[in-house]
Amino acid sequence: MNRTLKGLADEGVSVWLDDLSRHLLRSGELAELTRSGTVVGLTTNPTIFHNALGQDAEYEEELQVLRGRGVSALEAVRTLTTGDVRSACDVLWPVYRETGGRDGRVSIEVDPRWAHDTGRTLEEARQLWRLIDRPNVMIKIPATVEGLPAITTCLAEGISVNVTLIFSVRRYHQVIDAFLAGLEQARAAGRSLTEIVAVASFFISRVDTEVDRRLDALATSEAAALRGRAAIANARLAYLRYENMLHDPRWLELAAAGASPLRPLWASTGVKDPAYADTRYVTELVAPGTVNTMPAATLDAVISHGTVLGDRIRPNYDDAWEVFAQLGELGIDFDDVLEQLEREGIAKFQTSWQALIEDVDRLLSGVRS
Repeated sequence: MNRTLKGLADEGVSVWLDDLSRHLLRSGELAELTRSGTVVGLTTNPTIFHNALGQDAEYEEELQVLRGRGVSALEAVRTLTTGDVRSACDVLWPVYRETGGRDGRVSIEVDPRWAHDTGRTLEEARQLWRLIDRPNVMIKIPATVEGLPAITTCLAEGISVNVTLIFSVRRYHQVIDAFLAGLEQARAAGRSLTEIVAVASFFISRVDTEVDRRLDALATSEAAALRGRAAIANARLAYLRYENMLHDPRWLELAAAGASPLRPLWASTGVKDPAYADTRYVTELVAPGTVNTMPAATLDAVISHGTVLGDRIRPNYDDAWEVFAQLGELGIDFDDVLEQLEREGIAKFQTSWQALIEDVDRLLSGVRS
């Protein structure tokens, strides 16, 4: 294993890949990444699937079959995406087995159009769980207010969940409550807790993008000094909330019954501002019990020149609090930032999902753009 990746593993960080395509599967590249220990899990989202379909000619054969069956674009999208995720689950199965289900996980998103509809989200999650039919799949449910009850119900029914699009520590607190409630209900129903796993996906780079934009508008030296500090500080305080959960009596009772903790997962770790080091959202967010899911470019950068300097979260809680104190003094409304990011995050995935359906519809008609 690469020295940097070994350093991350030694610090308790699980490296997952934020990418999936038919080529990645058929070329054996994903199998090699897994065999070598480079990655131990995988995440997807509507944007990833949309990009894969547009760039990967290996979908054409299956599209021809689907075209002959006369299926709708939505049915075809479901067939293509769940097929890829099922195959990825099979590739990662040895990791799942070796880690006792901690890693070897593959995540797939519910239809983002239902982010504010509890019933439809729950229906989607159940359908995806049945269609993929692999114990190492995780169903991604957005951490909207309406998504929280669906998260609880899924966990209660034994469905493993990746809670996605978390931006605020306040919402993470609600996610933890939904997680604990779901496991408590599963236990009351007599389900084994050992197979039910969840992660909480905190989005990182988008926080800096929006906060930096507001800081730049202030055009002061004090504002400039805070550029690029909000996202990491926010994630560090989320980890503090995770640590607090591990001492919660509700959690301790569930842990004694075999439950796994709700690990923080750092998502959106690709650096968008070229002024910043391209590995910062990995090396600055190292702490035990975390997952970092990286796009391929970030993973390559980490392997090439990333440096692991030990736990970078727990020794820096005071600095994180100070960042937010200074943002407040400058009039940056962080709650407003996070609400905006949640709206935009949902909208972006909805746009990608709609574009994916439209592209598949065009391809089913035999037309390539």
